[in-house]
Amino acid sequence: MAVQEARQGGADPAAHEGGCTCGDCPHGVREGHRRAVAAFRVKRDEYATGQGLPAAVAHSASASRQWVSEELAQAAEAVAERGRAESAAWLARLWRRTAVVVWAGVVVLLLVQALTAIGAGWTSARTAGLLSAVLVAGALTAASWFHRARGGALAPVIGEDNRLSTSRAVAGSWVLFLAFAVLVLVGRLAAASGHRERDALIDGLELARGAGVVTVLAVVCGIAVLVRRVVGLRVQGQRLQKVRAHRPRAADLLTDDSGRGSFADIQYVVINGVALAFAAVRLARRPDQLPDLPWGLAVVVLVSAGTYLAGKYAEGGRPVILSVVRAREAGDLDAPIRTGDDIEIRGTGFVPAGAQGADRLARMVVRVGAVNVHVPLVPVVGGFDNPTDDLLTVPVPAEVEPGRVDVQVVTAAGVETNRYTVDITE
Repeated sequence: MAVQEARQGGADPAAHEGGCTCGDCPHGVREGHRRAVAAFRVKRDEYATGQGLPAAVAHSASASRQWVSEELAQAAEAVAERGRAESAAWLARLWRRTAVVVWAGVVVLLLVQALTAIGAGWTSARTAGLLSAVLVAGALTAASWFHRARGGALAPVIGEDNRLSTSRAVAGSWVLFLAFAVLVLVGRLAAASGHRERDALIDGLELARGAGVVTVLAVVCGIAVLVRRVVGLRVQGQRLQKVRAHRPRAADLLTDDSGRGSFADIQYVVINGVALAFAAVRLARRPDQLPDLPWGLAVVVLVSAGTYLAGKYAEGGRPVILSVVRAREAGDLDAPIRTGDDIEIRGTGFVPAGAQGADRLARMVVRVGAVNVHVPLVPVVGGFDNPTDDLLTVPVPAEVEPGRVDVQVVTAAGVETNRYTVDITE
């Protein structure tokens, strides 16, 4: 009764807390998605071992395969729906976590300043640094609240594929650091009482002192914009397959879309992290000027940026059909391809990175002539035997007319392969 009242807009919102799996509240979507995934895996493994098949289709291998594929496709879509709800709820909660992390950083800065002030005394530079951190943290918190439905402060660095963008994260880190550095100089300038001190602080903003760090900022920001353009053009030109991720993860900064470590991303993050750490130490030692990043270190960052950009140009590729042959089971006679036969489509790039989920695999289509054939899901314990990245097995439908027909694969990312001509006999 309490749950019914809560769903009708009544009181007692606590009815949706704890182990709730109803799916209409943020407390239950995560548990509901976890249980849906577990149930799907159990069903997939049962079908893989031949359990749960109705008697009407058990006598026919093709009929049972088609029935299992349809059942798994429907179950996978239900799991995907749960996953989208869980992802939206997770993003809505993320803004509070980002705000907590930002203010925790302010507290850490305060503790570090207090410890380093022992013996040396508290200075105006420490006050300016603390106030600058509070201003930056306040701005990030306000931005988090305005973008609370899209990930809070992380919203600008989440790409269109729902993954954290390495280029945007690196550029955003440099922007925030330099904004903090300028605010420190502004705070010190406001507190300065003598003309000489004010003139020295203004001289600290001269380009000759901060040319290295300004160059790095311009390059990383340019890389962030250019990479977005490059990826967009490659996707539109069907030279790169992109599949939307379930939700952003911190590992996205160091991995490719399939979750494997990417050398280009790792070296870009590591080298920029080291350069940022050096610049932060220089700012702490010389808070009266912009961090003078040495040109040697700046060139290292530029080389890293070039490597990262080259990696973005090199990744991906269009799926390709290399050959199409008649599928042959043990004991079958060699024969040409006829209507009703299974054909094996061999090639590469059929399953894009990040599309290994059943709901994505179920979207794959093979065009045989003018007929669209959905690729059947063939389960095995722990995964699927069909489709795979280099091999698809589909039946030739009865609607295909005998003769020379073109075969073409459409992947889960919507990318089309080349056309491959085969002969269908009567």
